Amino acid sequence: MPVTPDRSQSYLEAVSIVGLDDRRATYTSGRATLCAGPDDLARYDQVFEAYFGARDGLPLPRAARTTAAAVGELPLVDAAGAAEQADDVTRAMASDVEVLRHRDVARLSAAEKQRLAAMLATLSPRAPLRRTARHRAWHRGSVDAARTLRTSLRRMGEPAEIAWRRRATRPRRVVLLIDVSGSMSGYADTLLRVAHRISHALPGPVETFTVGTRLTHLTRALRLRDGERALVAAGDTVPDWSGGTRLGETLQVFLDRWGRRGMARGAVVVVFSDGWERGDVTLLAEQARQLSRVAHRLVWVNPHRGKDGYEPVQAGVRAVLPYVDDFVAGHSLATYQRLLEVIADA
Repeated sequence: MPVTPDRSQSYLEAVSIVGLDDRRATYTSGRATLCAGPDDLARYDQVFEAYFGARDGLPLPRAARTTAAAVGELPLVDAAGAAEQADDVTRAMASDVEVLRHRDVARLSAAEKQRLAAMLATLSPRAPLRRTARHRAWHRGSVDAARTLRTSLRRMGEPAEIAWRRRATRPRRVVLLIDVSGSMSGYADTLLRVAHRISHALPGPVETFTVGTRLTHLTRALRLRDGERALVAAGDTVPDWSGGTRLGETLQVFLDRWGRRGMARGAVVVVFSDGWERGDVTLLAEQARQLSRVAHRLVWVNPHRGKDGYEPVQAGVRAVLPYVDDFVAGHSLATYQRLLEVIADA
């Protein structure tokens, strides 16, 4: 189980209070302090039983295994057979890519994460648009009387073709708030890569923050064109990796310092978090309500949303759901592609 130092310290303090001789209290203390999300509960039960259960005869001796190399003759392959093998390899590679698109990024190996990073670089985000007060020429819409009159005057008063116009559009601002607490540690690296891709692919302004025990502005670090260098710069900037989660307090700081002053007004705000709040849930609900009133659209991305059997039972998730416009999954490449569509259609 991925356990952060602060959770280990909390577990030791809890056990020192309830007493290690009380098996039930020790079990409850670990479940309350070491588990970072719903997926850890079943794994914690297995680890606890394996360690505190029957320990007679442990450690078990491991039998030595001997393997013999298999030797065989290579079959002769003609041109047709080579073509069939190439087709099989191509189909296998395509199948692997499709499987990787739907894999949980927190469970990928290092090699699979490298392939995923290359696939994330091919994403094509589209900017959300808003209408402006200015108009532009168009083939239909409302009559552009001034342009029609000028064309007629250039023809010495002869009737001219009617000119049309419509309201112009410009990209909306996109604000990304990424949870980097301990419960989101398996997704933080990939989410920063997604944010880097969005920042460089959209024509409009994109602002990125990390939330945890404090709020950190990452827009400058992610401006680096090279993705690996941008992630290194982000790692040097964020001081609270894999710490606790105080969403209510960090959202309040964002609204007071940036949001109400114009950054979130009329913007598409995307929050990446699993909703495990260690602070006041009432404060989180109030800040989510204010953020939804300021922003054009509030999108909440939960990595557990797309998993089988998921129910929004976390207090933080239930607190913000009434004020969220879109509650989407965010655990795989396929869900990130769906998220980009949600942002574009906002």
